[in-house]
Amino acid sequence: MLKKKKPAFIIAFDATIQAMAADRHAAKCGLPGRLIPVPREITAGCGLAWKAEPEEEELLLSSFKKAGIKWASTHVLSI
Repeated sequence: MLKKKKPAFIIAFDATIQAMAADRHAAKCGLPGRLIPVPREITAGCGLAWKAEPEEEELLLSSFKKAGIKWASTHVLSI
C-alpha cells in the first residue's frame, strides 16, 4: 500500500553548517520538525532541509531569523 502524500513545509539550506545550526537551535528551543535529505523537487547546496507542518512556517522562519540562521529557500511540497 502506498503512503499517502501530505503537504510539508520545507526549508532548504546552502551549507551543512546552516542546517546543523538550525537543528541545534530547534532542539534547544523545542521547535517542531526535523532534518531530512533534500527532496528531489528542490535544488539545495548541502543536501539537507528542515521539514515541518505547513502551519509552522511563521514560527520557524521567525525563530531561525532571530537566531541568525540563514536558509536558501522555502517550499510547501506534498511528500
